Amino acid sequence: MDRPKTAWTGSGTWNKDLVLLQRSFEARRAMLVLRSPARTCVDRRGCSVLEKTHKRWKTKSVQKTAVPETHAVEEERENRASDPMEAVQDCRQQNQSSFVVPPMPMNGVAEDLSGKSFEELVKSHDVYNHELSWLAFNWRVLAVAMDRSVPLFERLRFVAISSRNLDEFFAKRVGGLKRQQAAGVENLKVRTSVLWTPDENLLYIAEAVKELLCKTYEVLVEDIIPSLHKHSICLFDYEELTSRQQSSMREHFVREIEPLLTPLAVDPGHPFPYIGSLSLSLAVELQDPLDDERYVDFAIVTIPSNLPRFIRIPTEEGHDNHFITVEQVIKNNLDRLFGGMVIISCTAFRATRNADVERNEDEADDLLEMIIDELRDRRFSKFVRLEVEETMPPDIVSRLVDELMVDPKLDVYWSQGLLGLEQLDSIPVYFGRGVDESLEFVHAASQTHPRLIKSKGKNTSMFSMIRKGDILVHHPYHAFATSTQAFVEQAAKDPSVVAIKATLYRTSSDSPIISALIKAAENGKQVAVLVELKARFDEARNVGIAQKLEDAGCNVAYGLIGLKIHCKTTMVIRREKNEYRTYCHIGTGNYNPSTASIYTDYGLLTCDPVIGKDVSDLFKFLTGYHHQQSYKKLLVAPNFMRKQFSALMDKEIERAQKGEEASITVKLNGLDDKVMTSKLYEASCAGVTVNLIVRGVCQVRPGIPGVSDNIRVVSVIGRYLEHHRVYRFHNGGDPLYYFGSSDWMTRNLLRRVEVVVPIQDAQLQKQIQDMLEAALHDKFSAWELGADGRWRKPPPPISKDAPREQYTTFGKKPCSLAKRAVEVGLQNAIVEQTAKEAKEAKRAQKKAIAALKKKAAHKLTSAVDFYNVTKSM
Repeated sequence: MDRPKTAWTGSGTWNKDLVLLQRSFEARRAMLVLRSPARTCVDRRGCSVLEKTHKRWKTKSVQKTAVPETHAVEEERENRASDPMEAVQDCRQQNQSSFVVPPMPMNGVAEDLSGKSFEELVKSHDVYNHELSWLAFNWRVLAVAMDRSVPLFERLRFVAISSRNLDEFFAKRVGGLKRQQAAGVENLKVRTSVLWTPDENLLYIAEAVKELLCKTYEVLVEDIIPSLHKHSICLFDYEELTSRQQSSMREHFVREIEPLLTPLAVDPGHPFPYIGSLSLSLAVELQDPLDDERYVDFAIVTIPSNLPRFIRIPTEEGHDNHFITVEQVIKNNLDRLFGGMVIISCTAFRATRNADVERNEDEADDLLEMIIDELRDRRFSKFVRLEVEETMPPDIVSRLVDELMVDPKLDVYWSQGLLGLEQLDSIPVYFGRGVDESLEFVHAASQTHPRLIKSKGKNTSMFSMIRKGDILVHHPYHAFATSTQAFVEQAAKDPSVVAIKATLYRTSSDSPIISALIKAAENGKQVAVLVELKARFDEARNVGIAQKLEDAGCNVAYGLIGLKIHCKTTMVIRREKNEYRTYCHIGTGNYNPSTASIYTDYGLLTCDPVIGKDVSDLFKFLTGYHHQQSYKKLLVAPNFMRKQFSALMDKEIERAQKGEEASITVKLNGLDDKVMTSKLYEASCAGVTVNLIVRGVCQVRPGIPGVSDNIRVVSVIGRYLEHHRVYRFHNGGDPLYYFGSSDWMTRNLLRRVEVVVPIQDAQLQKQIQDMLEAALHDKFSAWELGADGRWRKPPPPISKDAPREQYTTFGKKPCSLAKRAVEVGLQNAIVEQTAKEAKEAKRAQKKAIAALKKKAAHKLTSAVDFYNVTKSM
């Protein structure tokens, strides 16, 4: 069937017949999606009528692109009406019901586990599947964007975060399943009913992702974008621009965009071009008007990643925050690229390549060369996802499917709006120019730790402060620059420091930590740095950092065969009074000043000699040939940590069996280790109170009768990314506290080098306990996992006092931080507390300075009086 042809000819003149056909079918529908949410109705399933109409069109035109769905799933969706956005409002404003994500049960996930055996609870994919559990986490991230109590522009940023997460998920997790599928993994090992094949897993993922994307575009198109428009932050379609603005955009195209574009024909003489992972491209159908056969040609225009995605539109009214996407500008100026041709259609697409390429470390002669080869291979790895605009003609979709070799049923995702939503947080909005500042979170400045505030008039070094007692820094509430960064910078300059050793997993290329280490080497200190080249998606940066450090004269190691170095440790050796003293920093987060401002992490600054000896032994293992039989205080993976944690849980189980109070509280990014899961179920059965604060994936299912009645699972999702890993064991009333780099994931416990440090100072223990308690009391940003595998955000308290006694964590009434967390959330409560402590510390500093000045003035007065008396004699 002949399709409508273009509205444009190469000369720039308009063909009225083609205008009517194309604009009525494509451009207007696209504009509806982007700019007219009021016209798009939403049915009981939460999907737009426009989307359902388009689904019917796709099904008739290209049957193979439809995602297979069982009748049971379809019927379930129709019967279970759920609108998360309305649920948020009910939760926030009416206090009537909780907000549940995913809104409907994921296909494949069992809700009722009462008939499951213990082995099935630990191993079965319908109880826990890593990929579906991760998608449930991303639902919780998207839920922040759905929440109208969150500042509007921050909601847009959370749409971008959710989309960026999804990009990595496809490149890494789906890519890994694709490799298993290609290798025929289901045929290589004995499969049971509790395990899914890669094909089954990929099917469930596709169904779950389509539901997630449906809600993502709904909240973006029907809520966030129109709401931003009311605040004069507008994203326009090209047809909505005035003729003067279109002329301005054409000038911008000619001056700034066209020189960077390369139109690529696809025909027998021009093969299909290289498509980079996650790059945005345009698929163009065009026709030569001089061709009597009316043959339709095909071309690709790849949009360079160094072009700004959002272009500011000049306005006569002086609005600074009106934007248009770069692909819209390119689409409407194609006559500059294809002169004399008739444009039939132009639609955007985006493809994702597999980042889970094969790595043969045992056969590698040089880890650096292996990683460089892997980066090269990744650029040409197979595709795992194809995203297309919903206006893309079906035959073009089929052509892309064939060229990119993706599965038309599972790998093609139709976009209801913009592609590449991860770039939404890069819109260069001018705040403060008539734009309501309430659109963003209230700025929460990081504070200098009270112990590290220097008194004026005293030459106090950080090392002298550490000698007075261990210091616990809590990022981003405590400033990274005046704590962890200052520790390394002072060490680099201090003439008494003779050596610095550090591990680097992820950091920025321009990190002050790197500069300080280079400065230390230039100052003649011994500097040894282990740079983990295998840090996923940071390999290229880490290769550059390693080479930069080597050029400066640092001793650089690249990692260990078969293991990732994930621990966060720095050791400084300082000569004091004819002997060496070791200072250490052990943390839960990376030495990265950028992420330190948005990730919550702990760091311990200590000169404990036993910990110093343990860290020294650790570096022997990391940089040389050394078999460490045991560590005195540190818990170190992969050799010891899982056994040590299991032993700590066994002690709690023994106490519970004797009728004594017993509890386990851990805060993690993820929990999927089967040994840890089994131990937690065993502890629950024995009567141990188990509190799990897990941000991401979680294998443990609470509330199973007779198995996990004593387990509670909470997840905190807020303005900062919860990143620290903390462990507390009741220990018969003398609690043990630890924190470090390791989650309770099999990869952390068996395939990475991780370090966990005990916290022995009573005051620091109290700070950690208060944080854990506040997380468990949070009714503002915390979610609770139910026995059915879905997450619920409980309604806010009806009164300020009623819920405070609901959880008597650790056998005591809630601390002040926990009480405040009920009302404003964990993170906001800590922001308030940290600001208050910093204010008190500064007030104390001022008093100390005033006292010094008064004392100095008194001495000066006495000296003057003495001089006058002496002179008079």
